[in-house]
Amino acid sequence: MGSRLLPLLLATAALAAGALGLRGLALWLGLLAVPVAAAAAFVAVSEVLEGRPALLRAVTSGLALALVVVASAVRENAATGKAPSPLATWALLLCLLAYAVPAVLWVLAPLRISRQPQPHRRRLRRAEVDELLSRAA
Repeated sequence: MGSRLLPLLLATAALAAGALGLRGLALWLGLLAVPVAAAAAFVAVSEVLEGRPALLRAVTSGLALALVVVASAVRENAATGKAPSPLATWALLLCLLAYAVPAVLWVLAPLRISRQPQPHRRRLRRAEVDELLSRAA
């Protein structure tokens, strides 16, 4: 099983390098993130095909892979000496958001309110309590 955090870390590093003006490093980190993101997406899809509950992770990993490819393509095709299109930055931001969706839903999962009615408990009368206590003693 591949690492789920490695594509996220590489995309974050590419975004940070681009924001700091290190265009060459951002390009190489983005290109390195493509096969890592593809591996994470393939693992998630294979888990869905095996019947495991990983549909959300498969969809978000596939979307993040497409966004990393778009960001890398935009950075690669930028003219030398010019700033890359904002599309590369937005694609990486959306990629990070796609990777964050399963984590956010995992954190919020315990907050779901169950719709099942609670079984109604009848209060015991004083005579029933005394009877139960006398049997126990």
